[in-house]
Amino acid sequence: MQISYNWIKELLAVKLPAAEVADLLTHSGLEVEAHEVFQSVQGGLSGLVIGEVLSCEKHPNADKLSITSVNVGTEKNLQIVCGASNVAKGQKVVVATVGSTLYPVSGDPFEIKQSKIRGELSEGMICAEDEIGLGSSHEGIIVLDPSAKIGTPAKDYFKVEEDVIFEIGLTPNRADAASHLGVARDLYAVLLANGHKVSEVQLPLVKDLKTCDTPDAISVTVENTDACPRYSGISISGIKVADSPSWLQNRLKSIGVNPINNIVDITNYVLHECGQPLHAFDAHKIKEKTVVVRTAKAGEKFTTLDAVERNLFQEDLLICDAEVPMCIAGVFGGINSGISESTQAIFLESAYFDPSFIRRTGKRHGLKTDASFRFERGTDPDIAVYALKRAVDLILELAGGEVCSSLVDIYPKPIVAAEVNFNLDYLDNFSGDKLDPERVKSILTSLGILILKESGRDLVLKIPTAKVDVLRPVDVVEEVLRIHGYNRIPIPEKLLSSLPAIVGSDRESALNKTADFLAANGFFEILSNSLTKTNDEAAEASRHFVKILNPLSQDLNVLRTEMLNSGLEVVSYNRNRKNSDLRLFEFGKTYIKKDDSY
Repeated sequence: MQISYNWIKELLAVKLPAAEVADLLTHSGLEVEAHEVFQSVQGGLSGLVIGEVLSCEKHPNADKLSITSVNVGTEKNLQIVCGASNVAKGQKVVVATVGSTLYPVSGDPFEIKQSKIRGELSEGMICAEDEIGLGSSHEGIIVLDPSAKIGTPAKDYFKVEEDVIFEIGLTPNRADAASHLGVARDLYAVLLANGHKVSEVQLPLVKDLKTCDTPDAISVTVENTDACPRYSGISISGIKVADSPSWLQNRLKSIGVNPINNIVDITNYVLHECGQPLHAFDAHKIKEKTVVVRTAKAGEKFTTLDAVERNLFQEDLLICDAEVPMCIAGVFGGINSGISESTQAIFLESAYFDPSFIRRTGKRHGLKTDASFRFERGTDPDIAVYALKRAVDLILELAGGEVCSSLVDIYPKPIVAAEVNFNLDYLDNFSGDKLDPERVKSILTSLGILILKESGRDLVLKIPTAKVDVLRPVDVVEEVLRIHGYNRIPIPEKLLSSLPAIVGSDRESALNKTADFLAANGFFEILSNSLTKTNDEAAEASRHFVKILNPLSQDLNVLRTEMLNSGLEVVSYNRNRKNSDLRLFEFGKTYIKKDDSY
């Protein structure tokens, strides 16, 4: 997962070096596997300045070249040979000075050197937009506004954004940190625990939505409230779909998301900001202006956004109109209901789906998206409406239009925040250290965990709904210790452990000796997957397969009954890559079902 440091700093007032922040996040359990500089224009336009063409004369030895004298704000004007047909005296231009490296739209980067072109000295280059990565045009050099100040670095003139991107190896249990908001909250807690003075995380303010139902409003019905405990939505008309402004495109590009259009980009922006997936439907394509949340019918088919027709399962949760499905809820949109250049009205959805429904649907269809990644781990039901309002504010600002319905919020059984009875002695015994109770309570509070009651060393804690993995006292211990710092837990002077007595034959020793013998004679040990798939030719044998109830994919839905095929797959893989001299061996297990036993 990629996290932008600039984005974090919009939520949390932190000014530490990026390397120090990476270290703090890693020690708090959000391992930063790498961090690198991002520039909205590759190379950051380093070494490029704004100049003025003082003179422009025809090259004596080339009809299509000109010799220019350019003022770039230094004591000496530069003589530059230019091949652009539109270069002229008095222009403000972008100049690449000697020693700078250019990153063109196509082709490899190249360094600007002082050289002679057809016998005339050239001390730089006057640039076209495709030569410096600002666009695709190569019709001529970039001619700037006359007000451009000579000597200004090009990166300042074009407002090149520089950022540091953290690559975080997010573990499956940390659904609460699958956003910039979640990471900022953890960073806030660990900063306080390390003695830094910092204000709380602040989400952008959102405007209250007025109650207004017009004929364009979309009505909503939720038939399966177990699979969809909360469903929120709102209708917006009069929008104009266009490219997003550069700040929004740069923010998405920095974390590896390709900009599409202002509406889709806003939903992606809110997703990565606060962890709540959104979906925008073209309102004019919603039949009878009705949205129905239901599970699929037997034999129902649906064509997804990737133009693949899929056979639906009866446990698949769908977002439908009055006639047909529009979207596989929380997983993938449909091919006919998406946003296009002609879209003028949208229905914007923000929902909380049961993670198990989304997880099973995604695996059945082999689909993985940014939305399903979060839904199947568990999103925060309490942020659904905020995310919707946040997106509405951005849409009205960047795409125009007006809200034409009241906010729909179907939430019949609100999800109650978990309460955990926690004992400080239990924490000390588990950690092997005696932690200061005030420090522990400070850590809990900084993580948003409320202390409802306190009696001696017993606490009753209320867990935020965003922390779906914190349900037991041991989970609270993990929360405290990762912020306190595992490196602060003292290592005992001695560890006591008992060694098991080996009775009879030592199987592991025999296997190791056999492996050593084979390896000494030129064999390589392989380890193939014990998961495989059934096929039609093995229909009779399939009755003996041990089937996986919740398979990762349809190609890994049973346990192997023999090891020959998986070994032959390794042989085939190597032979296809011209490696035919093979000596292989493998130790492993096979699995079979006989009657009701395994």
